[in-house]
This record gives sequence, structure tokens and C-alpha cells, in this order.
Amino acid sequence: MISNPSPFKLAIIAGEPSGDLLGADLIAELAARQNTGVVELVGVGGEAMAAQGLRSLFDYHDLSIVGISAIVAQLPKLLSHIRQTTNAIVKAAPDMLIIIDSPAFSHRVAKRVRKQLPGLPVVNYVCPSVWAWRSQRAAEMTAYIDHILSILPFEAEIVSRLGGPPLTYVGHRLVSDQSMHAAQSRQRERRSAAREKDDPVSDNPLCLVLPGSRNGEIKRLLPDFARAAHQLAERMTNVRFQIPTLPRLEATVRAATTNWTVPVEITTSSDEKWQAFSEADVALAASGTVLLELSLAGVPCISAYKLDALAKPFMYKVTAWTAALPNFIADYPLINEYINENVRPGLIARRLERLLHCSTEREEMLAGFDQVRAAMETDRPPAEMAADVVSDILEKTGRS
Repeated sequence: MISNPSPFKLAIIAGEPSGDLLGADLIAELAARQNTGVVELVGVGGEAMAAQGLRSLFDYHDLSIVGISAIVAQLPKLLSHIRQTTNAIVKAAPDMLIIIDSPAFSHRVAKRVRKQLPGLPVVNYVCPSVWAWRSQRAAEMTAYIDHILSILPFEAEIVSRLGGPPLTYVGHRLVSDQSMHAAQSRQRERRSAAREKDDPVSDNPLCLVLPGSRNGEIKRLLPDFARAAHQLAERMTNVRFQIPTLPRLEATVRAATTNWTVPVEITTSSDEKWQAFSEADVALAASGTVLLELSLAGVPCISAYKLDALAKPFMYKVTAWTAALPNFIADYPLINEYINENVRPGLIARRLERLLHCSTEREEMLAGFDQVRAAMETDRPPAEMAADVVSDILEKTGRS
């Protein structure tokens, strides 16, 4: 337990829904360790951290942007938010700053705060993808980051080799998520049943279509996903399609699927999403965290992505051999990836068809998913392990 009799004052920034959940879990764990049972908060976050008492400085959805063109368009607002957040944190004089995801924003704030409050411990929860591009960022972070809390098991070796800050793997929230566990159990039951019969995997197989969590991604990917779904339905007439999305994206998705030639169910709640993950036979997904969700749940999948026009010329800066996190964790090409001009509906439809049968490809992918799950397991929930590191830093810096 942290012994400071006054409330622990924490500055915290999260710019994505996943980071908001991580932050909320950590805040709750830190509060439970306080003599006062309270953590005083300042920063940026969403609904989950608001439930823990954070009054966000602005709507954190302003930070949920991807692509150079989107960043350029939102640059004046981003710069204003950086100044606003930096000033609020410096004025609050917290005991620690924790930044989660959204590095284009949160790291700029951290640099500015470090200059004005040089003794303030700064922790980065969720390591920037230095293993994918701009690897020099690892060493640069040592100037303003004291410790990294990693959610991916392969990052410790890479960040150390690149000369980055100390790093602790604390596990991924998905691994201990109860909804994920339920989906895993159901998929294991279906997997066992599938081995006892021939093709197809189920009489009316379900294909999930997951075009991303941002408007730009959806608009770039859904037209090709629609054509892939059409061709798959021509080859397997009993396939069903479902798009689990977010409430704020429902209008965009419905507008983009108006002219689909196959029926598609659109759902928006978390319960409906996890029910779909427990029943799905295959998925076509935008590259991102959802691939990790699918692999942990045990849903064979294909990854696709299209960069915006301004980002394409910078593809040469990407040094990673894959963009799919399960591939990184397994250390071999477990999930097929189709990027930019290689997002070809006919090719994708045929690959999905193979994964919808009890094929070698399907069995090898599911076996690989078992390896990913084993590599990510930890003894305790991520929030507990992260709070251990935070408490240790506070003690060493005399702020506990």
C-alpha cells in the first residue's frame, strides 16, 4: 500500500478506447492501494476513466486519428490540445504522469512536461511501435520516459537492443478479459466438434467483417470488403456476414453497406461483439488490435489495410516484416496480410473460403493462435503488475 496520507495525484493521458480501459483498470488498482482509497486525477481519457473520477480536459475522440492527411487536417486542434494538456498538468503538479497510446499527442505532452517539471516520473503504458518504424524513437524516449509498461511479450528484447528506457511486460488486458474467456471456451467447443465432421466448418458459417474503428479506414476498406463478400457468397451460398462496430460508427457503416449485394447484420454493442466472436467461423479484418482479439478468441482471419494517399509515399520507412501483432508474437507469418494494391477481393474471397473448411491452413492457423495465447499469459492481471511498477517508481523517487 502507498503510504502517503494525502491523496495520490496522477496525471494520465489516453487517446484510444483500449487505452482508456487500461487507464481505468490501473487507476482502480492504485486507488485500492492508497490509504485514502482515492487517486486525484488530471488529464485526458474516455468513459472508463471518467467512471474512475477523471474529468477529461477535452473529448478524447479528438485524438483518434490515423493517417498523415488526417493529422494535417487536425493539426491546429492537436497543437491547441497539447498546450492545454501540458499547462493543466504542470499547474496540477502531480506525483506522476502516465501516458497511454496516441504517441503523436501524448509524447509531445510528456516532452513539454519534462522540461517544466524535470523531477516528475513519467511512465509510458503501451510501448510505441518502434519495432515497426522509426526505431530511433526507442533511444530518444530515454530523455523523457522513465519506464515503459509493455503489453506485448516481444517488446522487451527489442527496446533493450535499441537502447530504450527500462521496460516491464505487464500482460495484455485481453488475456484476462472475461468476455474473451467466454469466446475462447465456445470456440474450443466448436473446434472439437468440427474435427469430427467434414467440410464446411458449420452448416451456415459466419464471416465477420471488421473494417476498422475510424471513419477513414472504413471508407477505404469497405468497398473492397463488399466485393470480397460478394464473391465469397457466390462460391459458398450459405455464408452469413456480420459487422460488429461501435455506436459512433454505425451511421458510417450503414451508409457504406447500403448497396451490398449480400445481406449483412450490423451490431454495435459489446455483448453482441463478443457473441459474434464466439460464433464466428472466419473474419476479414482491418489490420490492428482486432487481429489480436481474433487470434486470442480462436477465429481464423485475414488482415487487410489501405493507407491514405499522403501516407503511401512513406511506406519505405516501415521496417517491420509484418503489421499483424499475432505474427510478431508467433514470429512467423501466421495471418495473411493484404496491403494497399494487394487488397484484391477475388484473392481474399478464395482465402476466406479455404479457412471456412477443415483445411490444413485453418488447422495450422488455430495451432498458431494457441502459441500466441501461451506467449501472452501472465500470473496476474495487467493492472496489478502495472501498479507494482508504478508503486516501485514512486517509492524510489520519494513520492510514495
